[in-house]
Amino acid sequence: MVIMVSQRAVDAVFESLFLLTDIRAMLRETAPHHALSGSQREHVRDLLSRLEGEIAIIREDLG
Repeated sequence: MVIMVSQRAVDAVFESLFLLTDIRAMLRETAPHHALSGSQREHVRDLLSRLEGEIAIIREDLG
């Protein structure tokens, strides 16, 4: 069985990786305790919200 993946879903995968990389960079900056400031926490929430949107696109495409 072959499942075709749309360009939109492929783009969503790459965007998701970029968002995760941004979160990873922030965690590296705050190592070893990962104590986030209020603005950093808000930024992570924003990134996670965007990530959820990208994941929704992937799920929708894969049905």
